Amino acid sequence: MSDNIGSLLSRRAYREPHQEAIVEPASGRRFTNSEVNARSNRVANALTESGVKKGDRVALLMMNSAEFIESFFAAGKIGVVVVPLNWRLVPDELEFILSDAGASVMLFGADFADTALELRSRATTDIATWIQLGGQPIDGVADFDEWTAAASDLEPEVQASGDDLLFIMYTSGTTGLPKGVMQTHHNVFWATLTIASTSDFRKGDTFLNSLPLFHVGALVPVLVCVYSATSIVLLRAFDPVQAWELIRDEQVTTTLMVPAMLQFMLGVHSPAEHDTSSLRWCLSGAAPVPVSLIEDYDALDIEIQQIYGLTEAGGPACQISSIDAAEHVGSTGKAFYFTEVRVVRPDGTDCEPDEAGEVIVRGEHVMPGYWNRPDATAEAIRDGWLHTGDVATMDADGFITIVDRIKDMLISGGENVYPAEIENVLLSHPKIADAGVIGIPSDRWGESPMAVVVAADASVTADEIIEFTSGKLAPFKSVKAVEFVDELPRNPSGKILKRELREQFDTARG
Repeated sequence: MSDNIGSLLSRRAYREPHQEAIVEPASGRRFTNSEVNARSNRVANALTESGVKKGDRVALLMMNSAEFIESFFAAGKIGVVVVPLNWRLVPDELEFILSDAGASVMLFGADFADTALELRSRATTDIATWIQLGGQPIDGVADFDEWTAAASDLEPEVQASGDDLLFIMYTSGTTGLPKGVMQTHHNVFWATLTIASTSDFRKGDTFLNSLPLFHVGALVPVLVCVYSATSIVLLRAFDPVQAWELIRDEQVTTTLMVPAMLQFMLGVHSPAEHDTSSLRWCLSGAAPVPVSLIEDYDALDIEIQQIYGLTEAGGPACQISSIDAAEHVGSTGKAFYFTEVRVVRPDGTDCEPDEAGEVIVRGEHVMPGYWNRPDATAEAIRDGWLHTGDVATMDADGFITIVDRIKDMLISGGENVYPAEIENVLLSHPKIADAGVIGIPSDRWGESPMAVVVAADASVTADEIIEFTSGKLAPFKSVKAVEFVDELPRNPSGKILKRELREQFDTARG
């Protein structure tokens, strides 16, 4: 079972037991590889003693913490399938995910006790075991520390490998319902290898993680750190001043930030206070990195390496260094080391250099499909290639430049937002006859959702619509601006012409 992901931690603890593995600034805790592995074993054995079996789904609703990482590796060791939950979602959204995944156990942080209690009161999921990390005791809910303390720290029997599922990570779908991306041990093992062999992770490095671990873009790099003997400084949540201070105090060598975070950090950077000499490079994805931002960080002697990836690909697709970025402005680079990327026409033939087409990806790290969605799987994976829905060009040297998004997705603060999901909520408002959602530029978040509305009742106001969505959707999905029109532009098949809306409201800002 050489590709069991939980075993990555066991092997690292065996080879470098005393190396620092996790630094947790929020709590002041520091753990060695041996300590993290022992704690992970306790979680694994506690799950087994709770009746959890191979293939069962366990949901994690936690802020970044050592316990999140320990629980993930624990599940991997015993063949339990992790369902990482986006803590920005509201109970209605989480309820669907938990029910769809068939999760039987929920591990949640005290920050989300109210959400967990709300979900528990509805009794609409299969969750039989509730476990809380920290906070006040709750009747019928186990305390994480007591639950694990009663379990052995001996290595459990490894029960999964290859095509056994490791996690189901939900992404918003263009139909309005989230889809569960399945990733196996084999997939994630190869995602780890292709990142490690492409990016410059080194034994003894220190990696600062500020992104939430419920995203594949944060989770898989953490696995790469374990694989490459890199220590992890784990921020509970992003704080730009604290990030600079940790880079200085912990001698951070590598990190990962989305462009919006890089902008926030520049705004608070003080050369006199923030020594950045240890920082060798920063990966950045989720949205294109402006050339001016790359230049600003180059002036600090920090290399920005753009990446392009997808949850469906286990993360990696393309990566570019800052050196190549200067010569290929706007490009997201070439395929990762164990990855193939093509740009194709609708008939599947390869585009000529600089001809726009759809990006398709192939590699051992590409998902086997969507959980309980054979229709969506068949649409996404054809002849072994993942069809991304992204439009790009490839130049003569093989550098990919993303030029559009077929599915009209927008990215707000590093989060993927699909207009159809918001449109479904808007159309449930009795005073709205029709609605289309587009992304508009935001100085703070990169993009924000704007609703273009046809009113059914002239009394409806923009503030009323914004308030309506804020109660039914996660904050990053909620509408930030509203424009009213008499009619939405549509093509003969009835599809809203989003490009026309973007052109019509090209001066709007969120």
